[in-house]
Amino acid sequence: MHDTQPIPFDYLPPEGPLQVLHVDEDVIVVVKPCGLLSVTGRGEDRQDSLVTRLAAQIRGARIVHRLDLDTSGVMVLARNAEAHRRLSMQFERRETGKAYVARVWGEVAAEAGEVDLPLIVDWPNRPKQKICAVEGRPALTRWSVLRREGPTTLMQLEPVTGRSHQLRVHMLSLGHPIVGDSLYAHEQARLFSPRLELHARDLSFRHPMTGADMAFGTTVPF
Repeated sequence: MHDTQPIPFDYLPPEGPLQVLHVDEDVIVVVKPCGLLSVTGRGEDRQDSLVTRLAAQIRGARIVHRLDLDTSGVMVLARNAEAHRRLSMQFERRETGKAYVARVWGEVAAEAGEVDLPLIVDWPNRPKQKICAVEGRPALTRWSVLRREGPTTLMQLEPVTGRSHQLRVHMLSLGHPIVGDSLYAHEQARLFSPRLELHARDLSFRHPMTGADMAFGTTVPF
């Protein structure tokens, strides 16, 4: 059981090899842990990333899409330029399938719905995003309730678009921030978990070279 006492935040990813779900000459499918960057950033403290760790296991990994630092889950990477181009096009054309699981604060009343609210970067408060009907980019999330657990609700989220922080802001717009969210959640929800309880559980796409349908899933770690 969770409790609402303050919990020290510890986003350090686990040490050791990454969990690889699939590898062939063209693609790699891997599970990114919470607390690990998708790619390296600026500064010595931001050199540990999915790409750098994967390079120690498999040659030729090229990033195609990203997950937030605090989000865990399934990612696909390309192993050559042509596979990268074709996979990138699938993401741009919204031809991939993505399903996340999130634990949100409060009891969600309805069983399913969608949030169709445009998003834009909140420049004074970067990296936060905000809803903006005038200048925001279209963002659509479909959601359904998996189960209600005490003061929280476990939900399945399906982002039709792939905007930065889309799921986090859209859940906040419903009045149900994702627990453990250090950017958007109120204190009670933020301190409910030592991590952001958002996980990319399922990912499907076409193999970039053969065209075969590929689908991968992973266990939700919370």
